Amino acid sequence: MAGGDGERRRRHSSGAMVPLALLIGEEARMEKMERPRIRYGCAAQSKKGEDYFLIRTDCCRVSGDPSSSFSVFAVLDGHNGNAAAIYTRDNLLNHVMGAIPHGLGREEWLQALPRQTSGTTVTFVIIDGWTITVASVGDSRCILDAQGGVISALTVDHRLEENVEERERVTASGGEVGRLSIVGGAEIGPLRCWPGGLCLSRSIGDMDVGEFIVPVPYVKQIKLLKAGGRLIIASDGIWDALTSDTAANSCRGLPAELAARQVVKEALRTRGLKDDTTCIVVDITQTDQSSEPPPSTPKKVNRLKSFIFRKKPKDSVNKLAKKLSAVGVVEELFEEGSAMLAERLGNDSSVEKASSVFTCAICQAILAPSEGVSVHAGSIFSTSLKPWEGPFLCADCRNKKDAMEGKRPSGVKVL
Repeated sequence: MAGGDGERRRRHSSGAMVPLALLIGEEARMEKMERPRIRYGCAAQSKKGEDYFLIRTDCCRVSGDPSSSFSVFAVLDGHNGNAAAIYTRDNLLNHVMGAIPHGLGREEWLQALPRQTSGTTVTFVIIDGWTITVASVGDSRCILDAQGGVISALTVDHRLEENVEERERVTASGGEVGRLSIVGGAEIGPLRCWPGGLCLSRSIGDMDVGEFIVPVPYVKQIKLLKAGGRLIIASDGIWDALTSDTAANSCRGLPAELAARQVVKEALRTRGLKDDTTCIVVDITQTDQSSEPPPSTPKKVNRLKSFIFRKKPKDSVNKLAKKLSAVGVVEELFEEGSAMLAERLGNDSSVEKASSVFTCAICQAILAPSEGVSVHAGSIFSTSLKPWEGPFLCADCRNKKDAMEGKRPSGVKVL
């Protein structure tokens, strides 16, 4: 491959004309060599009929261009019915693709992908080459079992019982957090958000709960080294029964299809069928390797199994990521878990400053200079807006932002 690069440079520097088709062919061959082999398996046991999954291995960033292919895997865990889960399964991918500007190259696409603000009740995974992007809302989970036995969580649970930061955000937005009260005043069960009684702080489609239950996902993007690894994506029916370590260890050494079945079997053996239980296992390996998964972890690196992203403060997560990168496991490219769009979108207004065209940072609609509302401004009902500070939002997206962050016009009380 290095020789091919040198030959191309020599022909270019000599002034010889190189046919465009030849250059495109070379790029396609190089891209194909760099892409991993994807093998997957899925297994499920139904209790309520509210778990669904999505598997697409034939997606293309550019229509009709196989070199722009990527794969999508998702687990959807519905509650109070299956309508939201079905709708999300059928529409989420198109929604994400529609929110990304057209005409981007692969690097620009990968950079734009984790910065989308779309909500979801799923753990949604996109694999493009060796780059893995995970967006999650709720308590389904995705873990990475990398070569060498390093197990790390690529999602954060949004259960009020476990997530202190989310409890503080909900109460600051006007919600109440507490347990069910029974006769006599005794409190039972997990922490819930009132009104509505939802155990999760992030979801979509729950119209009977307060707007402080937001559809803004935690997003993480990593790049695997060429040694590859295994993803386990599963609903809470798995994770209520098994730890991340137990799930990974129970299926290590099995092909992906058998591994998914084994994880479900282990969860049922441990806890019984108390909830819908769905698991997808995805193996990402070099194309010149056999399809067999990595062998069991050598004892000398078992100590690395304590490197878990989940349930750690953000500073600890960042330090852990550096350690994982240092030992040659993954390269962390992006991480964002805030529910506030101003924090997620940042302060970059260079595009607007360099052009007379203003666009909404979320839906990409073209705005007149007088129409854009700064994402950093106060509530849409405030009189102290600063429209010159980007990024900018259109009126519709600004309304959605206020709703997602639990904001109301002055004087309106949240009950």
